[in-house]
Amino acid sequence: MLHGSVISPVRARSGRAGVVLVHGAGTGTKRGKLLGEAVAFARQGLSVLIYDKRSEGYSLFERSYSQLADDALGAVQTLRRQPGVDPAKVGIWGLSEGGWVAPLAASRSKDISFLIVVGANALQPLRQQTWAVAAGLRKAGVHGSFVDRAEPTMYRVITDAGMFPEPYYDPEPVIASVRQPVLGIWGVHDLLTPPRETPPIFAKALEKGGNRQYTFRFFADADHAAHRTPDGGVTRLPELAPGYAELVGSWVEEATSGRAPVAQATGPAPVQADDTVAVPPAEWWESAGVQGAALVLFLVAFGGYPVVALVRRVRRRGGVSSGNRAGQGEAVPVKGAWLVSAGGLAVVVGGFLYLFYSIMTGGKLASPGPLVMERPLVWLALQALAIATVVGTVLTFVRWPRSAPTGERVRVGLLMAGGVVFVPWALYWGLLLP
Repeated sequence: MLHGSVISPVRARSGRAGVVLVHGAGTGTKRGKLLGEAVAFARQGLSVLIYDKRSEGYSLFERSYSQLADDALGAVQTLRRQPGVDPAKVGIWGLSEGGWVAPLAASRSKDISFLIVVGANALQPLRQQTWAVAAGLRKAGVHGSFVDRAEPTMYRVITDAGMFPEPYYDPEPVIASVRQPVLGIWGVHDLLTPPRETPPIFAKALEKGGNRQYTFRFFADADHAAHRTPDGGVTRLPELAPGYAELVGSWVEEATSGRAPVAQATGPAPVQADDTVAVPPAEWWESAGVQGAALVLFLVAFGGYPVVALVRRVRRRGGVSSGNRAGQGEAVPVKGAWLVSAGGLAVVVGGFLYLFYSIMTGGKLASPGPLVMERPLVWLALQALAIATVVGTVLTFVRWPRSAPTGERVRVGLLMAGGVVFVPWALYWGLLLP
């Protein structure tokens, strides 16, 4: 059971149109987040239903657009039963993620009389998300292998591990099956949805399905949610873009009266610095399983070397002798081994932590930390350690005494195995690339 509210004009006329508002991404989002839009649309004569988004079955790693569309359809049926609302004039409005959900709901029900999308996306969710985070990083001044290689690679691994829900959902066939009049709204400074690429794909899909009753409007100085923004989309002000609510009111009146405009697109050109890039599924050798196995190898190989040294030191202090002295084959320090161990551990653990931090704080508010030569200082430090690890692996191989005890040969051999595997792994993640 979902809970909601209906916002209507004080002196509401009978037979009025209604609209259900569908949230963007977020777990358990409360209806109050869309109260500003609801009040603004109600002032245009509409009855507006807003509802609390589900939390059960929806999280950062789990969601179903089909299930969310069913929730929206339940809200539509509720609004159609409200006194004074004409059931033949109830439509649906979707923001951001709702731009995938609302068209799906509209394609399933003839009870929906019109469709409005704001900041909608006609691309696959994974492609959109990698673009948004990369765009945020570039806007923060980041260039090079971190944003070009490491960030999309991390998303592919996360997706392969089943931690990115609905990654390859294809909205185009759904859009092509929408028969209702469509109003598409985008802020010129949308930093979360590619505002230049999406509208043409939307129009092409609608035309393919034979639907030419669409109107696209771009709002200047507006962000992803068509709110005012003073700084190119980074900060969202409470106020809607001037003329946005009025457009919704007048367009709904036309659409529900059988006079929906045909194939219109107006407003200033949207700003999109970089194109999106396709994000294909991971091959077997770059899958989450292989990456996990490499991580285990690194932790054992790089971490085992100092652990064994520590155990030996503790045993010596406790009066337990290994039975070997320096003259009888006792293990001697291998030049470069400690560099491989310490550098490798720092790169593997630090690299994953920094990548997770970056994608979780990415998008329009990306905060990569201090930059040097357009590269994050943290990433440059990890790259320097990666190079040191490779150099240490070579030194260890050259200086490794072949006459060492069997246990020591196993210990150093495992360390070098980790170092050898580390080279292609670091290249794959961009740690050895500019």
